[in-house]
Order: sequence, then structure tokens, then C-alpha cells
Amino acid sequence: MSLRISFHLLLGVLLWSAPQRCLVAAPTRPNIIVFYTDDHGHADLSCQQVVDDVRTPNVDALAASGVRMVHGYSTAPQCVPSRGGLLVGRFQGRFGLDSNGSSLDGFNAETTIAERLQQAGYVTAQFGKWHLGPTDAITDHGFRHVFAQNAQRPFSANITLDGEDRPMRSLPPTMYHVDGCSRAAASIIDRYKNQPFFLYIAYRAPHVPLDAPQKYLDRFPDPMPHRRRQALAMLSAVDDGVGLVTDTLKRHGLTEKTLIFYIGDNGAPLKIHKVDAPGGGPGWDGSLNDPLNGEKGMLAEGGMHVPFVVAWPGTIPTHPAYPHPVSALDVAATSAALAGLDVPPEKLDGVNLVPFLTGEKQGPPHQQLMWRWTAQSAIRSGDWKLLRGGEREYLYNLADDLEEHHNLASEHADVAARLRRQLAAWGDQLTPPGLQVGPMSETWNDYFDFYLDGKPAPPLPEKFRPRGKDASSATELRGWLLRDGQMSVVDGHLQISPKADEDHPFLVKNGLSIEGPVTAEMEIRSDSDFEGTFAWRKAGDRTFPSGQRSEFSVRQQIGWQTVRVDLPVQGKLIHLRVHLDAAPTSIRRFQLRSANDQAVTLW
Repeated sequence: MSLRISFHLLLGVLLWSAPQRCLVAAPTRPNIIVFYTDDHGHADLSCQQVVDDVRTPNVDALAASGVRMVHGYSTAPQCVPSRGGLLVGRFQGRFGLDSNGSSLDGFNAETTIAERLQQAGYVTAQFGKWHLGPTDAITDHGFRHVFAQNAQRPFSANITLDGEDRPMRSLPPTMYHVDGCSRAAASIIDRYKNQPFFLYIAYRAPHVPLDAPQKYLDRFPDPMPHRRRQALAMLSAVDDGVGLVTDTLKRHGLTEKTLIFYIGDNGAPLKIHKVDAPGGGPGWDGSLNDPLNGEKGMLAEGGMHVPFVVAWPGTIPTHPAYPHPVSALDVAATSAALAGLDVPPEKLDGVNLVPFLTGEKQGPPHQQLMWRWTAQSAIRSGDWKLLRGGEREYLYNLADDLEEHHNLASEHADVAARLRRQLAAWGDQLTPPGLQVGPMSETWNDYFDFYLDGKPAPPLPEKFRPRGKDASSATELRGWLLRDGQMSVVDGHLQISPKADEDHPFLVKNGLSIEGPVTAEMEIRSDSDFEGTFAWRKAGDRTFPSGQRSEFSVRQQIGWQTVRVDLPVQGKLIHLRVHLDAAPTSIRRFQLRSANDQAVTLW
């Protein structure tokens, strides 16, 4: 483990062991807000102090006013089960919600924390991604208000951006989905400032499709992979939302009356290769799990050891790092306890964290944390972690090896046996019982081979491979192909020249998915004046119809010039050609933006 990570862990333990300051008496029935991010890697909060390019000042301020949980865990390395576990407060394998493909019957039969709090008099509201059945049925699970926008397309809502009631039906987007959720959540706080409320703000960020607006992309001008910039920009939008919500609380004098959780649903999907593929579709989402090993889809630390912050100013003392493991399951147990609800212990698997965070209770909240996901299972007990994948087994001491590089199963067979027995006994309580619900797939075997066994990376799966004869350089060229010319990247710019004097090169970008009409914007320079053309193909088109073309002009000059062209696309643009001149040309920025403000940065 790196010296920097070791130092911060040691500092957290020392400070947490120090005498606690006197605490203000906790107000009764606090407001509760859960910010829940999507495919958000462990590294990507600046308060984590792992990478230098991410900037999240509002979440950092939240952590500074509360506690950064050094060992915060989701309940699964995948969207659906982790959300089901969070909202019910029981491990999702107890009600058959093992993976994204599981039946929702078990979840539908459970009582969510929203239902419990609603019965206790809380105003409840959901914003953003649901992923647990039809969005127009979210109110069936305890949420009075719904604003389920998670993309730039119509979504289910029974409130407006201003928090006003409307019939539950489809609502067209008028803001970027992250911004819209933040605005609607702030409006609900304005509306119910004198009543206890529970807000579940589940941003679909930085999950693909990557779709950050230009105003957020502009915050990250340094050279970096396209997908990294998109992830940072989407997380910057989330951070702005956290700032809007906390500012709204402050304006109404609710800061010390509100408990806030900020949690990721699982680790980032890297697809091993972290290919900087064009567009914003499937593949690496640009987020990072450093220094953890593994990724989404694994019970390795990189798959479910997530950003996790808890803040309740005036009640929970501030500390830079809480050293003990905690779980997203603790949200429901904490919320129920603070609302004064009498919930049978067998109905909640989490722990009320507040007494541990105030110093009223000493020691770790959990003796063990356990997981089962498809063919994988794991247990963490203190610093020891046993991880199983099919017939494979790994034992790690996370105090010395948070990166899970040294399998100690043979060296400490007694520890492995003890943890295996505990894990098996717990697995027998699940539905269906056992430590796996199917075989290891080829993908998960590849992941275990690469991350845990140190084998060479497997070939990139076909669905993530760039197409065309220039595929070998597609990572550097971000998926652009060139006909009748040559291209390279120099100082971060795409440089294009003809193969012969009479050639007129044209750029090709396939695999797009953006609703028209579309505005194309380039920063370009050329060694000559020329008239260029955009041509496009829509979904269902077999060729490039002659009517689907827009012209643009470039003038020879020393500096860069901005070309902005409206493309009257009727339908979904999937394939673009940019016809250039028989002269050297450079492009340093290229973006497409749809009428509903979906942005795709192509360079």
C-alpha cells in the first residue's frame, strides 16, 4: 500500500481515538438526504486525495463538516442489487435480488425506508435513477414526490422543477439531468422547510452514456482522455448539485437539522483496458478506482469500496477519516432509529451509525460485512477479507494490502477456514441459499485472471473494439477514421493531411447516437481557404443521402477559428463524415450538441 494511503489511514485512526469534543444535543427527527452516485470510482472525490484532476469542492466541504468513511462499502458491485439493498436496508440476497437480471418480486414485497419514514410523518421524494421497476410506480415504494430524470429524454415525474405538484406522467427534459434533479430537490426543501423530509437523490453520473454539457467540460481543459474529461465533468455537475442542496439547507436554517449521506452505488467499470472509445456509450465510464484493485462486477475492493461521506453538523463531530468498515445498509437502520421507528431487528441488516460517529459507542459498527453477487462471495472481518469467485479463493489483509495484491490463503489457512465457515453460514440464510447463484462467466474469469492472478490482459471484447482499418490507433485517435489522407495527434491536436496533392480527405465517426437536430462546433485551422461539408447518416439509412449535408467555410489564418454549423438531422444521427480540403488541417476541439442539450465531445 502506498505511503500516502497508509499515512491517511493512520491519521484517521489516531484522530478518531482522540477525545471527542462536546456535542450539541441531537435535534429530534432530523431531515435525511441520500446522495447516490452511479459507477463512481473510489478515487474520484478530491477529498480522497488519490488523484489530482478531480475537483469536488462541495462534497469536500460536506466531508469537512462531517466524516469521510475510509472503508465505505456498497452492497453489490452492480446497480440494481445495490439500490435494492440500500432502500430496503436488508442484504438484497435475502429477497432474491442478486443481480441486474433478478426478478423484482422480492423487492416489491419488501418495505423500503421511504415507506417507513412516510408512515412516521416524513415527506419523501425520489430524484434521478430508479432502476427498480417502472418509474411511474415509484410512489408504490414510499415516495410521495418523484422526479425520475436520468437522461435527456422524457421521464416520469409528479412534480415540476419548481417542486409544484402535477399528475404522474411523462415530463420532457428542460435541464441537464443532473442539474434538473438538483433543482427539483432544492425546490422540495423550499416547499417543506418546516416538515421532516427524506430525499433520495440518485444521480445517473458518471454512468454511461457520457453526456456532460460544455459548461462542465470547460472546467477541465488539460490534456486527458475524452472519457476521463466526461466523467470529471459529470461529477462536477453532481458536486454543483450538492452545493445547491446544502446552500438551500443553510438558507432555511436546516444545516444542523439534516443528516446527509453521500455514497457511490459501486465501483467504476474499467473493462480492464480503459479504452477511450468515441462517443458516450458502453465501455469505460472515465472514472477511476485507484488505488484499489478490480472494477465494477467484482467483489474485489475496486468493485464495491466506494466514496462514502456522512455529515450532520452539530451532532456528528468532524473527523478527516473514520477507520472502521461501514455499509450502505446502514442508511436505513440509521434513518429508522433517528425517526424513532420500532423496526424488528431481523428486518434491517445495517447499524445505526450515529452513536459510533459521536463517540457514544466505541469500536467498529460491524464485526463482519458479507456479500454475495452471482458466482462471487466475500466476507470482511476486521482487516481480513476472504474473496471467492467460483472455485477460486483469496485471502487479504487489508491493513497491509488494501490493493489486494498478495493472496495469503495458503499462508494463513486457519484464518481462511474460519472466514469461510462464517460466510457459508450466512449464505445459507439467503434466497436461494449458498455462496453463488450460478457459474463464473467468461468475463468474470478474465477479470479475476487479470486483477487478482496477475495474468496478461485478455483481448478487448469485440463490442468495445474500434472499427475500421485504423483500429490499431483508435485509442489515441478516439475512434476517428480518415479516408484519402493521413492523421496523427500532435500537442493534443488532430492533424490531417492528404495522401496526394489531389486528394480531399474526409473524417469518419461511426457508432454515434444523438437526437437531431444537431449543432456541430469545431475549433480548426488550415493552410488554405476551403469549403467543407458535413454529411450524416441516420438510424435506418443504408447510405448517406444527398439531402443530408451541411456546408461550412474555413479561412486561412494564423490562429484558431470556431466553425459552428447546424445539421438539420431528423431522427438519430449515427454516422458522421467531415469533408476537408487538400491542405494540412488541424482540429483541437469538436463537439456535437442536440436540441435537448445532449453534448458529445468528439475531440
